[in-house]
Amino acid sequence: MRAFMDDRFLLNTDTAAMLYERFAAPMPIIDYHCHLDPKAIYDNKPFENLTEVWLYGDHYKWRAMRANGIEEQYITGGEGVSDYDRFLAYAKTVPMTLGNPLYHWSHLELRRLFGIEELINEKNAPVIWEKAGARLKEGGFTPQDLVRGSNVRVVCTTDDPADTLEYHRKLREEGRHGFQVRPSFRPDRALEINRATFLPWLVRLREACGYELADYGLLLKALAERVQFFHDTGCLLSDHAIDNVMYAEATAEQAAAVYAKALRGEGVSADEEAQYKTFTLQYLGRLYAEYGWTMQLHIHAHRNNNTAAFERLGADTGFDSINAGPLAGPLVKLLDGIERQGGLPRTILYSLNAGDNDVLASIIGSFQGDGIPGKMQLGSAWWFNDTIDGMLAQLKSLANMGLLSRFVGMLTDSRSFLSYPRHEYFRRIVCNLLGDWVESGLVPADMDLLGEIVEGVCYRNAERYFRFGADDAGMKLASAGE
Repeated sequence: MRAFMDDRFLLNTDTAAMLYERFAAPMPIIDYHCHLDPKAIYDNKPFENLTEVWLYGDHYKWRAMRANGIEEQYITGGEGVSDYDRFLAYAKTVPMTLGNPLYHWSHLELRRLFGIEELINEKNAPVIWEKAGARLKEGGFTPQDLVRGSNVRVVCTTDDPADTLEYHRKLREEGRHGFQVRPSFRPDRALEINRATFLPWLVRLREACGYELADYGLLLKALAERVQFFHDTGCLLSDHAIDNVMYAEATAEQAAAVYAKALRGEGVSADEEAQYKTFTLQYLGRLYAEYGWTMQLHIHAHRNNNTAAFERLGADTGFDSINAGPLAGPLVKLLDGIERQGGLPRTILYSLNAGDNDVLASIIGSFQGDGIPGKMQLGSAWWFNDTIDGMLAQLKSLANMGLLSRFVGMLTDSRSFLSYPRHEYFRRIVCNLLGDWVESGLVPADMDLLGEIVEGVCYRNAERYFRFGADDAGMKLASAGE
């Protein structure tokens, strides 16, 4: 029997251990999709205690605590509840998460970042709290310290087109921090014409661009200007949450008519919504191609299921789930439309529904080209799929139908500065898969080839694919090993 989380954690063969130690572990991290707050990175304030850095905003942990019967005041905070009370509630929950990646992640976070080896449970909670508090007092646990200390080279946040990007610009002006912080263009509110957020968001966009958005042509003009502004601030990626994939052939005039109805406060039908979204997204896709950006489509989330909880706590608090619905037909037509009208940008397709893996893996093969290795990507196992089984399913679908060797690898998709050990988790799973193939005689024991693939999937593919070599502030990324 092996010890829990020993040096060969998740590595079941000598080949897997060799691949991880020699090739995966030394690689830096590119976190090309996350939800970290650029203001928090810029302000760089030390964290007061373990709860603040570990539990604030982490809806993965909140969801587990609810399932364990913890009252909400100990999860998202309430009057008279201390941060220690909240930590203790999570410490009680962790032992019940056996089989959930949170059990591994939570221990990895404390071990790798705090050097705390104790098992997380109610009995050990006081010792863990004291040790973490002592480490925090020693220093080295500001947001920038945690990013640097995790060997992260690039952080791409998620930002609305109307955002000022104030803190991204300040970070660039300051110069070298040892890592880049880049915005990502997330125009969901521009596309969700049927949501209550649409008209208030147009007010924000009008303030950002400085003119009235009285017709659809002006909206497209404003979006194009914001793409330019984001590009000038170092943006190289867009991101879209497409909970339901829609497609409807539409002219600019038809999309403009739908936009005009929304401005008048009139109802927009599902067919009209599909027309508006199709034309707008294809327009944006062409823009992304012109700027050399990567377009990310995050598909099939079902958000804010619990209305009472949403009204009380807001979005992104742990009340979402996996969606299902039409995918292959509308998605192929959408991608084909962008290709026909000017060419697809580099594109990453994610689905929260693991049953979509093979569908997406086959679709990306239809649009590869332009001399770009892995131009179309099957996105990393995401959110509810950040599990051993989920990661393996994504890796195997990609390997079966495409080129695993060209995969751009893991992302955190997190709001926590302690989430970077998830990259170690992913890397160990990748190395174990390759090691199993070697030991089974499915692939040769060619360490040069295997090492190149491992380094590529862990880091180098993403660096090349997103073109993160340098930014306008003159900060050159050091290559691995420098």
